[in-house]
Amino acid sequence: MRWIATISITSFLLSVLMSYTSNRALESVGNIIAFVILLVFISIGILFDIIGVASTVATEKRFHSMAARRVNGAKQAIWIVRNAEKVGSFCNDVVGDISGIISGATSAVIITRLTQDGTDVRSVILSLVITGCVSSLTIGGKAIGKTFAISHSEDIVFLTGRVLSILPWKK
Repeated sequence: MRWIATISITSFLLSVLMSYTSNRALESVGNIIAFVILLVFISIGILFDIIGVASTVATEKRFHSMAARRVNGAKQAIWIVRNAEKVGSFCNDVVGDISGIISGATSAVIITRLTQDGTDVRSVILSLVITGCVSSLTIGGKAIGKTFAISHSEDIVFLTGRVLSILPWKK
């Protein structure tokens, strides 16, 4: 129950933060930068999906000798592997789903901007094309990412461990 409460509260706070950031950024930028912001949110979802999959596939063995030699990130990598269920849930479900929702909302803002002229056929087609592109980039990116994560799981977990090792709250 504690994990469910923690992940639910974290999801809420992360969603609010990402949504607020997206809305504030989109208020003052042109369409090209809005598309860049959209690609950033899609990329965040793909990146965290890769980390989540890698955490469930990797094994601890390689990291124990590294931890014994005090290699930065090795202890964090062991923690990631040992907590793969939670890491995978957070990365794939929380961050991945929030990124999908925010990228959908961001694409809706872009579509609204581009189709302010009305509801003619051009607007409908533009809406369908943008929605299709966002979906295909997200799904295709995650498919490629999963394949990459499975074949390079230990490198991905170690890199993630190294990133975690420089954060102020170390595991």
